[in-house]
Amino acid sequence: MLLCVALLAVLALVVDGGRALSARETALSEAEQAARVGAAQLSVASMHAGLTSFQVARATAAAEQYMAASGHPGSAAVVGACVVATVRTYRLATPLLALVGIDDIPVSASAAATVVVG
Repeated sequence: MLLCVALLAVLALVVDGGRALSARETALSEAEQAARVGAAQLSVASMHAGLTSFQVARATAAAEQYMAASGHPGSAAVVGACVVATVRTYRLATPLLALVGIDDIPVSASAAATVVVG
């Protein structure tokens, strides 16, 4: 009986832990791509001349729209020459770990992209 409980606990950690790692990688990928989309809205010339509020708004809106379209809304900000995108924390259900009282796991990610001369 004790062996069955131990095996079930290991199975729950492997299955739900794997799902959590996969969800984290997906969120990180979405944040990275959103930051790149936002950074693409900024030009090197505008960085040297100084960003206007319109350019900042356009970059953050593009990044936030990308995240929303990907299924995980988030927020973006322009910090210096970087666009930082953050996928909002969402709760990933854990059906097997729920047997021991862990109903869900929080998942979120942030990434930054810098404007560069290509």
